[in-house]
Amino acid sequence: MSAVNVEDSENVRTALNKTNDSQAVHDRSIGDIIRDARNLSAAEVERVLVYQRENGVRFGEAAVALGLVSEDDVLHALAQQFHYPLANAERRLSSPELVVLNQPFSVQAEAIRAVRSQVIMRQQQGAASSHASLAVISPQTGDGKTYFAANLAVSLAQLGGRTLVVDADLRGPRLHEVFRVPNNAGLSTILSGRAESQVIQGVEGVPGLFVLPGGAIPPNPLELVERPAFGLLMRELGSKFDHVIVDTAAAMYGSDGCVAAAKCGSAIVIARKDACRYEALQDLVASLSGSSVQFLGAVVNEF
Repeated sequence: MSAVNVEDSENVRTALNKTNDSQAVHDRSIGDIIRDARNLSAAEVERVLVYQRENGVRFGEAAVALGLVSEDDVLHALAQQFHYPLANAERRLSSPELVVLNQPFSVQAEAIRAVRSQVIMRQQQGAASSHASLAVISPQTGDGKTYFAANLAVSLAQLGGRTLVVDADLRGPRLHEVFRVPNNAGLSTILSGRAESQVIQGVEGVPGLFVLPGGAIPPNPLELVERPAFGLLMRELGSKFDHVIVDTAAAMYGSDGCVAAAKCGSAIVIARKDACRYEALQDLVASLSGSSVQFLGAVVNEF
């Protein structure tokens, strides 16, 4: 057991060092950021300034109107100035499910942010420990649990704190695909006592966000989650990160999700509109009653 904790502590320390290195403060103006990003010449900058003065618009609007930059360039400049991570074109293509990062002004992203606010308020008002991790559970596959967990983690990281998303779906881990991180080692490696390399991965382009992938699919996923090592790991990670979001296996495959929720301390249920059976949702919620889990509520996925 001590080997698990030592290995994880080393990974957490490495992750925290990366976080501190990536949180550089950018106090430059929008004009400076756009100029450097698009390599605008002194003459082009002067054209923008003249247009800005004559038309009473912002620097970015003037540069777009003159065709020197795109609206995306201005958006990314604003994101840098306000320390708000946004996806570049390559990220949008490789990680299409990360709508909070790819489409920050979409209906889906706004819905995720609304849930984020509710999660934070309910965790603060509830009886769970301030270091409690949040398990995302669902009745059946296809409910959008991984999609929700990934985007919730991104939205929490955008608040400026350190956020870790853990793939505890050891029956079909997928977070490494969503975030495009290596899956050579992960949660299953730690819980089986075989972690020999760094397993917590930083997410490129999103300061403060880290992923603990699932690792190799084990023959005994439920047993690994039920062992004391998982609970100890969740408590340690909860003390090292501001937020820990845990993706789990759908309840239709077994009790992995409920067991993980009990070890995490709090849980939220995801169900897909017009697809999830009411009885299955009711049974899942009922399975949490009588336990110490702080049930934060249910989210209906319409997308």
